[in-house]
Amino acid sequence: MLFFRYTCEARGLRHPDDFLAKYREAAARLGLQNADEPAPKTVEGWLYEGRKPQRVFRPVIVEMLGHGIEALWTEVPEGTAQQFVPLAGASPTAPHADAGVGLDDMKRTGAMAVRRAKEFLLGADRERVGEDTLGLLDDEVQRLVAAYPREPLSVIWDDLLETQEQVFRLLEGGRVRPSQLRDLNVKGAMLSFLVAKGFNDMEVPHQAMTMTRVAAACAKDAEHPGLIALTYGLKSLIAYWADRPEDAYHYAGQGAATAADLRGTVGLWLLGLRARAAAVLGDEETVRAINQQAADRREHVVHDDLDELGGLFFYAPEKQLYYAVEAEVLLGHGDARLAAQAEQAVQGFSDPSSPSWAFGDLAGSRCDLALVRLFGGDLDGAAEAVRPVLDLPASHRNNGIVVSTMRIRHALMSSPARTAAVAQDLRAEIEAFPVGRPALPRG
Repeated sequence: MLFFRYTCEARGLRHPDDFLAKYREAAARLGLQNADEPAPKTVEGWLYEGRKPQRVFRPVIVEMLGHGIEALWTEVPEGTAQQFVPLAGASPTAPHADAGVGLDDMKRTGAMAVRRAKEFLLGADRERVGEDTLGLLDDEVQRLVAAYPREPLSVIWDDLLETQEQVFRLLEGGRVRPSQLRDLNVKGAMLSFLVAKGFNDMEVPHQAMTMTRVAAACAKDAEHPGLIALTYGLKSLIAYWADRPEDAYHYAGQGAATAADLRGTVGLWLLGLRARAAAVLGDEETVRAINQQAADRREHVVHDDLDELGGLFFYAPEKQLYYAVEAEVLLGHGDARLAAQAEQAVQGFSDPSSPSWAFGDLAGSRCDLALVRLFGGDLDGAAEAVRPVLDLPASHRNNGIVVSTMRIRHALMSSPARTAAVAQDLRAEIEAFPVGRPALPRG
């Protein structure tokens, strides 16, 4: 039995009429009120004859069932009630596209958090608290840091805001001993960093930048050089995805100077950010020099407390390769050497059980591979590379992933193969990709 039929039957969708009712609801969530609708006979062919749907129907099916097309058209082992992971790991613990809260609610509650954080930044009394409370906060911070790159933002957003509020309340509450103050400010910086990243993933750069400044203030109060450098990196990241490469380059340079004497991977991340920004500006010489500097520096890394925490605070070797490839792609390169590196970058994020796995980085590296192949004249290979990204559930389509897919669309429009049927179909799918994304990571 195909996993598609297995999933439909598990949800009571055994008749085309039942299926089409849910199909219309999914199309409405995507904002496709006038979407093409399959005929009942077509649905029967999918369910009972194993026929694969045409591409025009696939985005709605993915939204409806929370799994990619390739996963849905996989055989379920006989006698097995298998828990499939969407897109070879889009989110191991949250496979359904409708998980979590909606984008409008996330922006509303997030805006409240920014106002609250501003009040804290403008004037807070800091004083005292029990060690058990700090231990509970430690556990929650570690959980959220680990979850951020692996889960849709909608799944963790409320917990993230609540934990940040708890830390701010303790800092303001008059019960903090001087020995606890630095620890709480470190937590405040980390949580504010994640909230700021969330705003960036929701495409709200002004809120993201405000919260990054709050994170920077906490990091400075904690006198933590690594966290201070990280906040410069986040400012660069926000500017990069907001199409402000000059600002991105400037902030990454400030951060790199701050991290010059640090041995952890934060300094490498800042170099990677700077190289990507330089690539957008067309400065190939600077890109090559920075990437070589980063490669040399990797040999001398000594992991620090941020690296040990993991998640967005650790710049893994596979992510360094992904950034280096993206910088070359942004310069318009597509030779065989770069294609091999791009394939290696995708392979580096192929195992969802790896501690460094992140669905956003997997999607980004796939988009880069598609561009390299497209620049090299391999249109079918480009379509194959980006296919799993276009099958992502709506809950995983963050701002960075959407921008990356739009780069492919732009490249297709200027490609010599732009009139080919594959190119036209792919461009149409990419145009529909951002529609109605209800919740949302990428670095």
